[in-house]
Amino acid sequence: MGPRRIATSFESATGKRTIRELDARGQRVLLRVDFNVPLSDGKVVDDSRIRAAIPTIKALLEDGASIVLASHLGRPDGKVVDGLRLRPAAERLAHHLKMMVPTTGDALGVGTDDAVNRLRPGELLLLENVRFHAGEEKNDPAFAARLASYGDVFVNDAFGTAHRAHASTVGVAGLLPSYVGLLMESEVEALSNLLDKPARPFAAIVGGGKVSGKVAVLEALIKKVDLLILGGGVANTFLVASGRSVGKSLYESKMVEHARRILKLAAERGVKVLLPVDGVVAKEVTRGTEFKVVSTEKLPASWHMVDLGPDSINAVRDALGPVKTILWNGPLGVFEIPAFGTATRELAKLAAEKAESGATVVVGGGDSIAALQQLNLAGKMTHLSTGGGASLEFLEGRELPGLAVVPTSGSPYETLPIVWHEPEAEKKAKAPAKKSS
Repeated sequence: MGPRRIATSFESATGKRTIRELDARGQRVLLRVDFNVPLSDGKVVDDSRIRAAIPTIKALLEDGASIVLASHLGRPDGKVVDGLRLRPAAERLAHHLKMMVPTTGDALGVGTDDAVNRLRPGELLLLENVRFHAGEEKNDPAFAARLASYGDVFVNDAFGTAHRAHASTVGVAGLLPSYVGLLMESEVEALSNLLDKPARPFAAIVGGGKVSGKVAVLEALIKKVDLLILGGGVANTFLVASGRSVGKSLYESKMVEHARRILKLAAERGVKVLLPVDGVVAKEVTRGTEFKVVSTEKLPASWHMVDLGPDSINAVRDALGPVKTILWNGPLGVFEIPAFGTATRELAKLAAEKAESGATVVVGGGDSIAALQQLNLAGKMTHLSTGGGASLEFLEGRELPGLAVVPTSGSPYETLPIVWHEPEAEKKAKAPAKKSS
């Protein structure tokens, strides 16, 4: 039986069908979540992505659904990797929900079929890592059909994988009535507001190690922002593009011309670009090494720039004074080494101050969010994005496959017919043995 439609005047921020339009009572929901969380010694180090999925999970359970959760973890390349099993994520979810969250031994199979069929309204389980199957990243129709057989409806709440056209994000959406969850909705709303109607002045702060993954988003942001602040390895490449030497610092020689083009575009549009005027330089990028502060005009040839210096930090503070909207993605230094994380921590404090004074502050990127969490400031932000590459592609203006495949709000329930494609591995397992001649 298909889902029962409920009347609603709600217009989704995504423009897509959301669970607000779904009467989940008695339905078994295949819910794609993003539990791709860091692990250490079999324990979850940061469970923010797990916590971000809880509002959708609770809403569906309270509405009388049973839930089959699907997620990936890491990059097992289509093979079973014991260190990438999802049991630690299930334990963290169980802790937050205060209920049992069983896991299956495999994303597919007879045992999984039985576990799914035993689910009752108000219960849930977590499938094993879908990337243990090569068909996941290939968006294999057979794998998608097997996953789709576990749900009456499909809900995608994994914004962090919305830029991937995989079986569990795109394939199943064509086989079941499909919706987006509350996290997906809030992510799109926050990022759309940045692009469409930011309070001005609007500043983007971009750090991290590489320009290559951020060229397109930088070009897109130059057309939207009033101020662009650069740090980390990204800033080093722009310093080289500006004619300065960065010694042995990390930079991308192949991206220098792209950086020059972005600086030229910024000048044409009247966008101020703030580059470091001084930096912390170190003999080696390791703990306990010798380091000092120097001007970026006089970076030593054999040293590495590992953080912004005090003058640059003060320049960032002054520049952000009148700003009413901030987008921050990426650390300003080698944040994983505490001695080189000063600028990132100071920016985290400043972001919290701006948010408390009424500015809109949206933060993405693992290290940026980690800095906020270390200082217990994460809760002060307007929005913390769970999407890394997905956030950047959305800000570039690119269509996200996992979002595009979900029907628009209010559209009729049309799905592709489910055609059973038995995976080759199962065909071979069932095939009768050949008689020896």
